[in-house]
Amino acid sequence: MRSGNFDLKSLANYLHLTVQQVSKLAEKGKIPGRRVDGDWRFPRAEIHQWLERRIGQTDEVEELAEMENALQRSARADEQQAISIAQMLPPEAICTSLPAKTRSSAISAMVTLAANTGLLWDPEKMVEAVRAREEMHPTALENGVALLHPRQPMASILGQAFLALGRTSAGVPFGGSDGTLTDVFFLICSTSDGGHLRTLARLSRMIGADGFLGALREAPDAASAHALIAETESRL
Repeated sequence: MRSGNFDLKSLANYLHLTVQQVSKLAEKGKIPGRRVDGDWRFPRAEIHQWLERRIGQTDEVEELAEMENALQRSARADEQQAISIAQMLPPEAICTSLPAKTRSSAISAMVTLAANTGLLWDPEKMVEAVRAREEMHPTALENGVALLHPRQPMASILGQAFLALGRTSAGVPFGGSDGTLTDVFFLICSTSDGGHLRTLARLSRMIGADGFLGALREAPDAASAHALIAETESRL
């Protein structure tokens, strides 16, 4: 494998598929890759973006669980510990009355909330990166949730990987494809591509759990929201 690229075998190992399965996906144009001197090469950044879209667009519980398990098995030696949304979400990074009425103000408010933890050292840089990511492709889902994050992990301005959660009293136009308003916002602050994908997969499983979003929208305060997340995650 060349630097920055997967070849067929290494990508198959990473995705826990067979070489034949990856080759078939590539031939059909269902996975980003190109032939170089007759051999398939798959840029790491494009594969991570492809996985990110695939995780964010599916609501199939079993498929999300399979993705999370595959990503866990492929994690680096120093990232083997299982992802815990409850542990990554400090209570002080939860706001059930986020002061935002527009996409721009929602992003600013979420970054300010994250910065209040002391784990985000350059809020302005994060705001700029998240806005650029939203301009590229909105992270708003059809269920009224947005999974905010920069295009690439920003380890240099983070004390550690963590999450922030905000809920607005009324929906905000956030770029959803069907015009659905967004009222629940998660900001994913990751320090590595692999960690980001694993967090996204687990968070997506939680969001899709029966009754979770309805209960989250009714949670009266940050403590109640955090308890709900911990309880829901224990059942995944």
